Amino acid sequence: MAKIKPQTLLLQSKKKKGPTRISVTTIIMCNLIVVLIVLSLVSTYRHWSQRSRSQVENGLLNHERVDAFSKDLKKYELPGYAILNTSKGLITVELYKDAAPEIVDRFLDLCQKGHFKGMAFHRVIKNYVIQGGDSQTLGSAEDWTLSGKHPSELSLKHEAFMLGTSKLKHDNKGFELFITTAPIPDLNEKLIVFGRVVKGEDVIQEIEEVDTDEHYRPKSPIGIVDVTLKRDL
Repeated sequence: MAKIKPQTLLLQSKKKKGPTRISVTTIIMCNLIVVLIVLSLVSTYRHWSQRSRSQVENGLLNHERVDAFSKDLKKYELPGYAILNTSKGLITVELYKDAAPEIVDRFLDLCQKGHFKGMAFHRVIKNYVIQGGDSQTLGSAEDWTLSGKHPSELSLKHEAFMLGTSKLKHDNKGFELFITTAPIPDLNEKLIVFGRVVKGEDVIQEIEEVDTDEHYRPKSPIGIVDVTLKRDL
């Protein structure tokens, strides 16, 4: 086997390539690519973040619109009439949902809970008013009516055959019910009108004719058997 001379080995080693060096241009290009990637990621994050926030805000806005629509729909669907089934016959009342919304809501709620079933008319004053409810206060014709003020003053007059309640604040269980049998302007400061009798005036007049004692209490029990609510007649 032939021997390689030392000079030949030296020449061959010089011909071997040394380690490759990375140019400055390559380093700059790599850094630029990294910066572009980071900026792209930041931009994408901001885009989706804003989009998510916008969707949440739109969702809340749509929820508020749905709630408002539901309230309007609920108000629209409230029963507009109440039929009082009394021991003398039926009395149909149109409810003033726009003029006295809070009172009507409370009246409807009590009707649905059966509050007026078996309620007696405990005071009957001919050519004046018949009264039912939870109050047992008695007195003369001059002082039997309840006094007090209510925050909302209605322009409705207390004509004959109007349904009203006292302007005094009731507790959660009580509710006074009045049906006028004649025009009574002096009750404007004491009653809130929230309905009008549209059928059954003859029944009210029949109730007026019952015998009463000196406190205008009917001598024979008379009152409301139950109440039926209707949206339309």
